[in-house]
Amino acid sequence: MKLTSLKHRVVSQARRGFSLVEGLIVLAVVSVLAGSVLPSFNAAIERRHLESVAAQLATDVLFTRSLAVANNGSMRLSFRADRGGACYVVHSGATSDCRCDTGGGATVCTKGAVAAKSAAFQAGSAVSVESNVASILFHPVHGTSTPTGTLRAIAKSGATVHQVVNIMGRVRACTPNAVPGYPKC
Repeated sequence: MKLTSLKHRVVSQARRGFSLVEGLIVLAVVSVLAGSVLPSFNAAIERRHLESVAAQLATDVLFTRSLAVANNGSMRLSFRADRGGACYVVHSGATSDCRCDTGGGATVCTKGAVAAKSAAFQAGSAVSVESNVASILFHPVHGTSTPTGTLRAIAKSGATVHQVVNIMGRVRACTPNAVPGYPKC
């Protein structure tokens, strides 16, 4: 074998792979790209949590209304908030007959009231829930609700989706601060 072909073979074998410096450069570029994408990824996750809670609120309002008609008896959607967070319960009876636990514990009912569903949102969770009314009563014959109310799903960033319940027990969603996919309130 000639000496030049042997040198060519050794040189071509030596050029395979990456040097440590090249690997570190690639790692630095990937780190910068990942760091720039991460904040938008976190914002997308928060928006999905907000949308999920807002949809759950709307569904539970309609569930309460449907349950009142199906059982031919008044049903309530009652809210509670304290330092531990917020919760709501779908139940029969008076406003004070059922009490949900903001810590996610059991719902307690008295005076023959029955809880059909409850949901709790602990303080510090990704999304919190607020209401401008303590309880909404759904009438079984007319399908109406008294009083009307606004239920709010609020993300940590302040993004908010309102679920507005009208006197007919219908729900419409809107946002006061431009959450994509919702009309302005």
